Amino acid sequence: MKNLSDLDDFIAGRQHHFTGLSDSIWHFAELGYAEYRSAEAHQKLLEANGFRVQTGLAGMPTAVLGEVGEGDLCLAYLGEFDALPGLSQEAHTNCRSAGEGENGHGCGHHLLGSAALLGALACHHHLQQHGVKARIRYFGCPAEENGIGKAFLARAGYFDDVAAALTWHPGSSTGVMTGPTMANIQAYFRFRGKAAHAAGAPHLGRSALDAVELMNVGVNYLREHMLPTARVHYAITDSGGRAPNVVQARAEVLYLVRTQDSADLLPLFERVRKVAEGAALMTGTEVEVVIDKASAHMLHNQTLDAHLAGLIGRVGGPVFDEEDYARGDYYRQAISAEDIREARRKFAIPADYTRSLSPLPMRFDPAHAAVGGSTDVADVSWAVPTTQFYCATHVIGTPGHSWLNVAQGKEHFAHKGMLHAARLLAYLGVELIEQPEVLEAARREWRESRERLTIPALLPADLQPPCQ
Repeated sequence: MKNLSDLDDFIAGRQHHFTGLSDSIWHFAELGYAEYRSAEAHQKLLEANGFRVQTGLAGMPTAVLGEVGEGDLCLAYLGEFDALPGLSQEAHTNCRSAGEGENGHGCGHHLLGSAALLGALACHHHLQQHGVKARIRYFGCPAEENGIGKAFLARAGYFDDVAAALTWHPGSSTGVMTGPTMANIQAYFRFRGKAAHAAGAPHLGRSALDAVELMNVGVNYLREHMLPTARVHYAITDSGGRAPNVVQARAEVLYLVRTQDSADLLPLFERVRKVAEGAALMTGTEVEVVIDKASAHMLHNQTLDAHLAGLIGRVGGPVFDEEDYARGDYYRQAISAEDIREARRKFAIPADYTRSLSPLPMRFDPAHAAVGGSTDVADVSWAVPTTQFYCATHVIGTPGHSWLNVAQGKEHFAHKGMLHAARLLAYLGVELIEQPEVLEAARREWRESRERLTIPALLPADLQPPCQ
């Protein structure tokens, strides 16, 4: 591999600053579309390093774009910094806090955005040192967890002149993310009925809460008759009040419908909608359906994925020491055997590997069928060739979106994984820019895939970010 010691030195010289950045964003723990302090921290770093900065992209105040360099070739780095609600946890503990309602980085996005930004800076530094002309564009992307920030960016055309998009995600091992992600639609079903005295005149009431319950029952019966890989989740977001002696005149349920292929999503969503209409008919209520978000499934690019896999094979995963493993053992006490088995399957960790942290690179397997969740990175992949990887930042078996993930977010081993991810991102950017034939092949594959595959327009044309 080409000598990239200047890149390594650049990252090493900034490791304390960027571990501090990730810790600050961990503390901010801001939710989607409202990551004001996290976005500002990224904006200030971009400006301090000579990037031309735009904010408020596609109607999102916390969306940040920084670009530096010149030339026709443009490479994009995707960073995230949003948290999850209600994880209620502190750092450096394997016992859940009794607190309720606190936000937390249960998916490591404080690490994700920090590493992506450092990788973009390091890539630009190397190109500048060697007189290579190219543009590096960093996207501070809001609302991946409970929104679709990147889908709005893609729809607004911010990736139209980009050659490739690069990103990563915290995980239990290090390797290319090859598994399918799920297309999804999320919608509120708002029922309206008629209030009445539940004892004195129940016959005059029309219960919106009954309609929500009947919808949930109907969808449960629907599960037998949908694709086994589909997923339908719900949360009752308004039960109509706390008084049982009142017939509830309003109630609301939020549904998230997912399929592995975007083409299957709208038909399934329409069946869920029909169930809601049936529930309204049975209860004499009315229902309003309000789509909250929609996102496609991932369009993998084998050319970029294979090149990335070769890079990871040469560089390997993060290097952990005995102190890191000891801290990992401490957290492993709170992890179930089932979670550990699931992580071994998902991250292809050998059965005979018994340590708490994995420095091992994952075997590259494009056919690996471990299904992920949903991500708006997928919407970028339909706009431009895209690749992403996992990097080991937490103990094997740590559940995603969990308080235990939050607790590990400031550990030394998490910082090591973050810095290693920045290194891989920077290496990958340099190699792609200096090997244009790889980018040309990736673009050709992407174009052919787009011609062969058609997906419906999932994002309603009039849907805007909720921050507007």
